[in-house]
Amino acid sequence: MGFERIDDLLHRVTGDGSLHGVAATVVGRDGVLYEGASGSATPNSMFRNASMTKAVATTGALQLVEQGRVDLDAPVSSIVPEFGELQVLEGFDDGAPVLRAPRTQATVRQLMTHTAGCGYHFLNENLYRYCTEFGFPDPFSGMKKSISAPLVHDPGTVWEYGVNTDWLGMVVEAVSGQTLGDYLTEHVYRPLGMTDSTFAPSDEQRARLLPVHSRAADGSLAPTDLDLPEAPQWDAAGHGSYGTVADYGRFVRAWLNDGELDGTRILKAETVELALRDHLDGAPLPTKMEPTVPELAKAVELLPVPQGWGLGFHLYHVDLPGMRSAGSGDWSGLFNSFFWIDRTAGIGGVIATQLLPFFDDTMVETILAFEAAVYASL
Repeated sequence: MGFERIDDLLHRVTGDGSLHGVAATVVGRDGVLYEGASGSATPNSMFRNASMTKAVATTGALQLVEQGRVDLDAPVSSIVPEFGELQVLEGFDDGAPVLRAPRTQATVRQLMTHTAGCGYHFLNENLYRYCTEFGFPDPFSGMKKSISAPLVHDPGTVWEYGVNTDWLGMVVEAVSGQTLGDYLTEHVYRPLGMTDSTFAPSDEQRARLLPVHSRAADGSLAPTDLDLPEAPQWDAAGHGSYGTVADYGRFVRAWLNDGELDGTRILKAETVELALRDHLDGAPLPTKMEPTVPELAKAVELLPVPQGWGLGFHLYHVDLPGMRSAGSGDWSGLFNSFFWIDRTAGIGGVIATQLLPFFDDTMVETILAFEAAVYASL
């Protein structure tokens, strides 16, 4: 297959200074179809996976579901009692937060589908006000207390992006008796040969970490101090892992192969099928996400096509012309990294830079051109 168009694309966006570094891989069921990098990035560069951590952490939780150690419809509080202490933030009255008990108990399944009621301070106005006015830490502070911010919805009522997967990581830790990083190393990273994937990069790995840049209003790029803390208090299932694009490509290949890679099975085929089905149960997806912290993210508008959410993955329910097939799973990371898994076509891709804010115009154009080039080459 000829993927020269991808090389041209990556070299063009770094050559003209639009991106400081970018790496990408294309994988099929039988192997790596393309691997490349440009600018400051190399195929060996380490990346902050940010929210691309979520799919891997969910995979770990799904293993426990397979083993009968976790029930998808069990109340989260029956496994992690602290979750049962969370109240719903309804708003503010004379500057004081209005809190009440949730009308229903969130389940493990709802943590996986972002319908458990949790939010992120940088995407929810009430939660942003709560964190800033009352000195409550946000998840990027590295403080474990941050995930104990109030709920912003009753569980099961609406899709809201938030610390749901961080609580899922707490479920994995409570059931396995291991830290999330140790559990994933033993049951996902090592079996799949993801040798650079970690929650605690070594000095050598940090030396390969692509620096974070930010996009100024005039379109220029500059280094930024906005970053993940080096010593967080917990292994954040929602955003805390690091790794290479090649490592993440191995994870994508395992999902393309119904849970198996190079003779090693991490999930049953029926679990893969289950996870890539819609589980929203009527909870609506937003049409647009408006950030409260513009330094972290730009507004994100969803395509006006049928979509859903599985167990750990965003789903498209229709074929995208010239691109991925209906039923494909995908997601992204705050520092502008993206992946998709198209089991119908037997193809997946990963592309990453380290740039804020999220949903950068140039990077969005690059990922669209990257995906179109992949399918044009098939």
